[in-house]
Amino acid sequence: MPRRLYSLACAERIRHFSPHVWKIVLALRHKGLDFELVPLSFADISRIEDGSFTSVPVLNDNGHLEGDSFRIAVYLDEAYPDAPSLFGGTGGIAMARFFEAYCHTVLHPPVSTAAVRNMHAMMSPADQAHFTAVRQKRFGKSIEEIYAGRDAAMADFEARLAPLNHVLGEQPWFGGASPLFCDHVVFGAFQWARVCLDTPILPQGSRVADWFERCLDLYDGAGRRAEPARPVAA
Repeated sequence: MPRRLYSLACAERIRHFSPHVWKIVLALRHKGLDFELVPLSFADISRIEDGSFTSVPVLNDNGHLEGDSFRIAVYLDEAYPDAPSLFGGTGGIAMARFFEAYCHTVLHPPVSTAAVRNMHAMMSPADQAHFTAVRQKRFGKSIEEIYAGRDAAMADFEARLAPLNHVLGEQPWFGGASPLFCDHVVFGAFQWARVCLDTPILPQGSRVADWFERCLDLYDGAGRRAEPARPVAA
């Protein structure tokens, strides 16, 4: 049975936009594990494998089902201890949890606002309806009303990157001398922006921008091979 990773994708099924899936794409490459990336619509999620999952990523590892990106990463380290570690020990797990919380609370909110219109445009009509309803419930606004707040949402984005730039001034990767899952976590946020936004969000020449370029080249360019965003008509 081939190893399968289920992922949300655009209508053409060629651009994968979930930051949480991208964490696991890099995690599997890090471990040297082959897999099939299975593109889905929102409606498809309820039909993944045994039907018990409500979000992606979902991994079928030769019959073992695992959901939630962090749990998948922990599982991979436990199931494949002879492959390169994603955490480098229990301290690395704790560190990755901090980076995960940082991304959820500091990076994801402005990216979600800035990318909302492009994400909507990428989707099939059925997914657009689902996405609109979810965003309406969460924000109490239409897609265009959410998108209208993009400049305000991104106004302090460079300042939000200060902790990342500070760490990268001391070491080449968030994991230290080499990338670990904490790097994959942060990469997921910026790859989401790369796939969904037609303008870069990382300041050119910054440490974090250089780090992201190196991340794109990891594992034979697994991240760089993803098709970037296309402009959306105003």
